[in-house]
Amino acid sequence: MSNTNFDVMNARVTFKNIPVHTLSKFTFKDVTTACQEFKKIPGVDECIIIQTASRVEIFTVSNSETGDSPDARRNEASGLVLNKIKETWVSLSSLEQIDIDHFDQTLEVYKGDDVYHRLLRLASGLDSVVVGKQEIFDEIVQTLDNAKSSGVSGKILNTLFENVIRLATRMRDTTGIAKDVMSLGDVAIKLVDEKAGLDSKKKVLLIGTGESAAMVAKTLNKREISFDVTSRSLERATGFTTVLGGTPVDFNDVFAGFDKYDIVLVVTTSDYFLITYERIRLVMEEKKKGTLILDLSEPRTVDEGITALPGIKLLFRDQVYEIFEESEKARTGIVPAVEKIIEKELPVLSIRMNRV
Repeated sequence: MSNTNFDVMNARVTFKNIPVHTLSKFTFKDVTTACQEFKKIPGVDECIIIQTASRVEIFTVSNSETGDSPDARRNEASGLVLNKIKETWVSLSSLEQIDIDHFDQTLEVYKGDDVYHRLLRLASGLDSVVVGKQEIFDEIVQTLDNAKSSGVSGKILNTLFENVIRLATRMRDTTGIAKDVMSLGDVAIKLVDEKAGLDSKKKVLLIGTGESAAMVAKTLNKREISFDVTSRSLERATGFTTVLGGTPVDFNDVFAGFDKYDIVLVVTTSDYFLITYERIRLVMEEKKKGTLILDLSEPRTVDEGITALPGIKLLFRDQVYEIFEESEKARTGIVPAVEKIIEKELPVLSIRMNRV
């Protein structure tokens, strides 16, 4: 005699284990189509994919049998499904051979209660790039709506996500973890707006492709401000813009046309000056309009000597990080309260899912 069981699995790649500019290789051009392909894997009945600028997470429900057949043990069945998920992921993305070779080291896989725990942390804001940020919660809600309308999810994942959304809403409201959240990008762009004015007519350049640069890009997108992105590697800039918007520009071309930018945001980890007086002197000394440069790098990568050029206004990270760190510190004190609620609610959610 055999019984049918349902396994919930979460396979994910996030900003925590790969650079932001690399994440574009793991993304899917069409999430609904990707879900439909994953559902073609034998045994997979439901699929939901959360795809944002900082993560790609696949949630599946597969059935497996326990009982008389030694070849249908749950662990083996789950392993087969996971292998098929990886194969399908590779076929639908733009992963290169080096990414495929290291896929097992890059991929995080959770099952059962661990899936519920991770999803609760994500929806409550604990696992987002900026703790408590509203965007990830909104993206989860929208993801569920899209999955339902396209028919790729089902009773089990719908129940899971609906319960998690309900619990996360309560956690956010009762703890205040989402109150007055400001990312580094929010603070930086607010400062730039106050000092130079920021609108769609301004020509903006973002130098850098790391996590901090991603926060700045998200805020620019939210403000509907177009911007160029450059890095020492055009491939990095292109990967970054694929998931975070903007137009990639070759690093060498940037300095030849540096005078066309009204606002330059420098967010790198370089250990030397990228922008110096000599590097931009010829192209900038005849510029009529002013240029604001905000260096958010640590250590600084913009030489103060450039202020000798006419119209240059230079700001440094100290003016941004003090406000950002105060906001972050306030939320850090709330995290234990959210974790305590999750610890209390997880067993209840697990029982509820088992009943489904």
